[in-house]
Amino acid sequence: MLIAEDFENLLKVLPQFVQNSLKKDPKVDSLIEVVLDLGRMPEARFLDRPIFLSEHLIVWKDIDFLTKRVSKFSADNRAGIERTLHRISSIRNRENVIIGLTCRVGRAVLGVISIIRDLIEEEESILILGKPGVGKTTAIREISRILSDEMGKRVIIIDTSNEIAGDGDIPHPAIGSARRMQVSHPELQHHIMIEAVENHMPQVIIIDEISTELEALAAQTIAERGVKLIGTAHGNSLESLIKNPTLSDLIGGIQYVTLGDEEARIRGTQKSVLERKSRPAFKIGLEIGNSKAWAVHPNIEKAVDQILQTYRLENQVRDYSVNELRQVIQCKFSTFDTLYIFENTFSRIIPVQVNYLSFNQGSWIFNWF
Repeated sequence: MLIAEDFENLLKVLPQFVQNSLKKDPKVDSLIEVVLDLGRMPEARFLDRPIFLSEHLIVWKDIDFLTKRVSKFSADNRAGIERTLHRISSIRNRENVIIGLTCRVGRAVLGVISIIRDLIEEEESILILGKPGVGKTTAIREISRILSDEMGKRVIIIDTSNEIAGDGDIPHPAIGSARRMQVSHPELQHHIMIEAVENHMPQVIIIDEISTELEALAAQTIAERGVKLIGTAHGNSLESLIKNPTLSDLIGGIQYVTLGDEEARIRGTQKSVLERKSRPAFKIGLEIGNSKAWAVHPNIEKAVDQILQTYRLENQVRDYSVNELRQVIQCKFSTFDTLYIFENTFSRIIPVQVNYLSFNQGSWIFNWF
């Protein structure tokens, strides 16, 4: 795995005393973000811990120093540094004055999607789920590079916050030859999604942070036109998406259905049940639990039906293991019905039959190997 970053460019926009503290930290390579809040000590957040960088409190001139060295803040209070992947987000008071800044380190990670390379090479649409900060944007950035450069696809990225391809008009090299469409206001993202299909003949459209009902409907429209979709949404699992009325259309939508007496008896359920309304916009679902363990739903349609009908959910848990490129492990674990493990370059692929709450249980079994 190769990690490329422009950390020096981020350091330059920070107040000098913050720069000096960061340069002295031996674990600066694992830095996630720097937080500067008016009247408080500057804080650095690492993968394993947060620390205060100085006893010096942030004052107005420190906020002003940084904001003058980054791009203009957009309607969603985000800015960037031109031709880098770093993101600067602001907190404002009631007078709309910036009083806090979150400076998130952007990194291009090559090889991060090797465990799902086989899925990327299929012609199916893929939905990626996970909590904020687990690496969804990093993953789709690398997916765009592979699809455009290595597979020769016509790829369009809908980059609402300039987080995928970086700030400025020239996209960051990390996206390969994919093209990027910027969005002037976040609420217009669904319009740009449709515009991309109608005007630019893409084979693949990549969208980060699908978050509104209109965007979910636009994704459904794009899928019906035969264009491959790669999208991300906030949510820990398919179950959380089912419970989200705003985004449930991504997986086919959910509705109540009243069964007849005989059908309810056969199913062993109440007469009023939940069922999927239509075909999902995405064929494959990925849940990122952490940077090394991903749950894979090869068929979202089937997985959603299994969840709604309270059947055992069949999925895969894929564990990234760069030090065991070709090791074949066979194991049977009593918690689950079956566990088959087969060899795959840069990964161990484990189809596991578990219920939909068991991904976290499933991921810890790798500690045994």
